[in-house]
Amino acid sequence: MISAVDIYKKYQAQTFPYPSLLEVEKAEGSYIFDTNNKRYLDFIAGVSATSIGHSNQEVIEAVKSQIDKYTHVMVYGEYVQKPQYKLAKLLSDNLPNSLSTTYFTNSGTEAIEGAMKLAKRINGRSEIIYFKDSYHGSTQGSLSVMGNEFYKAKYRPLLPNCKQIEFNNTSSINNISKKTSAVIVETIQGASGFKVANDNFLIELEKKCKEFDVLIIMDEIQTCFGRTGKLFGFENTSIIPDILCIAKGMGGGFPIGAFISSWDNMNKLTFNPKLGHITTFGGHPVNCAASYATLKYILKNEIIEVINKKENLFRKLLVHHKIKSITGKGLMLSIDLNDEEEANKLVEKCMQDGLLLFFFLFNNSSVRISPPLTISFDEIEKGCNIILKNLN
Repeated sequence: MISAVDIYKKYQAQTFPYPSLLEVEKAEGSYIFDTNNKRYLDFIAGVSATSIGHSNQEVIEAVKSQIDKYTHVMVYGEYVQKPQYKLAKLLSDNLPNSLSTTYFTNSGTEAIEGAMKLAKRINGRSEIIYFKDSYHGSTQGSLSVMGNEFYKAKYRPLLPNCKQIEFNNTSSINNISKKTSAVIVETIQGASGFKVANDNFLIELEKKCKEFDVLIIMDEIQTCFGRTGKLFGFENTSIIPDILCIAKGMGGGFPIGAFISSWDNMNKLTFNPKLGHITTFGGHPVNCAASYATLKYILKNEIIEVINKKENLFRKLLVHHKIKSITGKGLMLSIDLNDEEEANKLVEKCMQDGLLLFFFLFNNSSVRISPPLTISFDEIEKGCNIILKNLN
């Protein structure tokens, strides 16, 4: 009889030659269970997506309630739908006044695409500046501002007038000019080993952008909704972006993204031409209901308030001669082993012992730790003990 793995390999498009092939039966809280009922402590959280744990009951109830009312009824922006406007209002309530108006998308890369279009509409310029080792998604627009040539070379030609500069390099900022429409930046680079943007670098970046009326697009697709110890990563800095992109953890496990700016900026997509940005399923009512429930859950349960304590516990426990450094912030941490073979072995051995870790797209010698924000201190200790065991 043909196995589930055989069907998966034959009929489902593959992007990686050596997938882990974990056959998922169910997932609850901080754990994923396979078809043999073996449970795995999840230090990945769907790459920062299942922010409040798997199968969170408040998210599930919100989704069930919405499904009972209606699912898709019309393309984005035509009908007044409660899940959409409630979520948009709650986001506005928790953001600066200049980030008051939200356009919902299906994913993070779509949020980036929309933000790039919006920037060009606002100032009429075409040049987009991005940073080496940045990652903003896998569509062709997002690839155009990806800071890694290996993953984009086969898909050229991409968007013109996209220029790469150095992350955390203040002299590189001098490449910004009156030709530049926007600079797209992550507060923590998500694909290269969770490199954190320096405060001084961001301050100088903002100064240069203000000098030439250049927009700052902040990619918070991985950092949003509390992962860094603040609701949004830019709150750890002294700057406020002109356009904010979010996704992943905002959905509590459901697919949703958004780009956010001022009402005046967003209104540029309404006229000349009308329908300046279009999506059919963006802002799907079920996904908006899930996101609203996720944000409400985080705000009312004091989850963010203990993120730094959880980070400190990871850093306290993960001391080993093979760990060269731990980068990142909050529950967005990278274990740098400075050895690709060691990193591969660690992920494989930990999986055998019931702990799920993952890699970085641009950094083969580091291992990702991005568990659900709801992970307990005991679960952190349990997972760290498995890591230390398999480093020996």
